[in-house]
Amino acid sequence: QNQAVLRAADEDAAQAGTTLRPVISWILQSQYSDGTPLGETTTNALKLNLDWEIYDFGRTEIGREAAKEAVLATRQALIGVEQGVLLDAVSAYMDVRKAAQDVQNNQTSVRVIGEELKATQDRFDVGEVTKTDVALAEARLAAAKAALAAAKGSLEVARASYKASVGHDSDGRTMLPRHPSLPKSLAEAQSIAVRLHPSVIQAQHQAKAADLQYELALAQKRPSLGLNVQVQQDEDGRDQGAGTLQLSQQLYTGGKRASGERKALAGRDQARSALSRSAVLVQQQVAQAWSGIAVARAQIEAIDQQIVAAQSAYDGIKDEAALGARTTLDVLDAERDLLSAQSGRTQAEASLEVANYSLLAAMGLLTVD
Repeated sequence: QNQAVLRAADEDAAQAGTTLRPVISWILQSQYSDGTPLGETTTNALKLNLDWEIYDFGRTEIGREAAKEAVLATRQALIGVEQGVLLDAVSAYMDVRKAAQDVQNNQTSVRVIGEELKATQDRFDVGEVTKTDVALAEARLAAAKAALAAAKGSLEVARASYKASVGHDSDGRTMLPRHPSLPKSLAEAQSIAVRLHPSVIQAQHQAKAADLQYELALAQKRPSLGLNVQVQQDEDGRDQGAGTLQLSQQLYTGGKRASGERKALAGRDQARSALSRSAVLVQQQVAQAWSGIAVARAQIEAIDQQIVAAQSAYDGIKDEAALGARTTLDVLDAERDLLSAQSGRTQAEASLEVANYSLLAAMGLLTVD
């Protein structure tokens, strides 16, 4: 869609350069008249007409330059779309990875709780635990199966989003890619963004185009030099030609020209303000992505410690339960805490990867290159 928009903008630039080129047309004319000394007459003629605005005192050149700036701005808009497409692909890939790992974690949970239920049933058979312990394990197993079904549904949704974003089904890969190279400081990242982000460069071209449009509005006061050449042949085969060279200038337009100047001036001010705002927005986006990276890294570090502790607690409580020092509920709660920590790490990993590429996009670097 945006490539088609760019092609249309290219044609606007091509059309802007045709103003000072001649326009040639033919006219087949039949004229009837009555009431003349000759009575009723009908005259047929074939005419060849040439209109050529020879010189417009700079208006065409200004319009051509404004059209070029519009094309350059549209190209930057296309780069912005390119970045969005690629960032959507990154997000879709990480969503599939997270959903797939959630399925694996829930499958493990169903297996572990199933084993715990079997062990609890065996202990109940020998009188070590009550029927309540068995019921707790059965309820927790049913909840784990429900969570597994939900995780599988989320995986299908993630795969559908992947296909919409990438264009084909996921091939099942869930490996983490190598981390992209990132700036060493927030200030460096923001400096790059202000120089390279397509929205900033687009706003620069739009501001330049608006300046030229204002110049063009002022240039409407200038005269025009035009040439008209006409050659005709009547039905009797007689040829006739005429040429006119004309210099003209509008003296009064009823306020239309002055209004056009004011409108162009307002457009110039708007474009300059948009340029200033675009720089502020990309700096804000860079800061948000930078913070997202820091938060995700801190979460992963903390969750890793949580997983180690939760695994240790689960193993210990399970052993204590075998000796009768812990209840079945204690074991199930420890298993749930471990699953929660594992799921939290998967989410934090996905957030970190998306934040990495979001930073590149905020800097204007997430292109195909």
